[in-house]
Amino acid sequence: MNEILYFFTNIADETRVLFLVGGLTFFLILEIGIPLFDSQYNKISHAGINITFTLITLVLNLFGAIGILKAVDFNRVNNSGLLNMIEIPLWLYLILGLVLMDFFGAWLIHWIQHNVRWMWKFHIIHHSDPNVDVTSGLRHHPGENIFRLCFTILAVLITGANFGLVMMYQTVSAFFAHFSHANIRTINVLDNLLSYIFVTPAFHKVHHHYLQPHTDSNYGNIFSIWDHIFQTVTSFRNTQEIIYGVDTHMDKKENSNIKNLLMIPFQPYRSLPKKLD
Repeated sequence: MNEILYFFTNIADETRVLFLVGGLTFFLILEIGIPLFDSQYNKISHAGINITFTLITLVLNLFGAIGILKAVDFNRVNNSGLLNMIEIPLWLYLILGLVLMDFFGAWLIHWIQHNVRWMWKFHIIHHSDPNVDVTSGLRHHPGENIFRLCFTILAVLITGANFGLVMMYQTVSAFFAHFSHANIRTINVLDNLLSYIFVTPAFHKVHHHYLQPHTDSNYGNIFSIWDHIFQTVTSFRNTQEIIYGVDTHMDKKENSNIKNLLMIPFQPYRSLPKKLD
């Protein structure tokens, strides 16, 4: 465990980029070999749109990184946070740290975005992807990135995480973003078993179904345990019948126009007409 913590404490920026690009490449290859859905869309154009959002948020991420480092330094100076309240073995520190960081830094803000209308309008951009694949995990509005960075900083302060734990969390989180969005077939029995603890492709694909109650469920990032605890799990009999998107934003031309996607949070809120009895 000391070696793991040492590795992430001293991880170079080039290594982090290698993990990110390597993960994307690995799952892109799997998508070609064992796709859940046949690719009846231009994957290069689709990837270009999603990657553009990551490029747009690079400056925001830089400021976010500064905030995270200041939070880590605050923990170090003050010995603050839940993980520093009692003496625990390093292996337990890392496991509890991952689980708690996942809740405060990812699950909680994800749930809030689905339940606060003005925040949901930013999150719509992620859900508007009609062809969910490994690059969909990169599709986030800059405004949403601000929310996510703020909650990551909050998670660091609440848990008392050190730098190594934060780097470990962000690396594992990036892997699961690739894994859970990847357009790949999985072994049903294995996927179902793993989904009691971890977020698997089949578990997360339900969250991207365009209709309720599926959209407002399965919020997990790394661990699915929070959805089981808070009873926000829904299932889908056959993931190959899932239709991706958001019921109020199903126009594929709109959802492939970057300018329109950036403006959605500032447009009038769309709601479906109420059904007559």
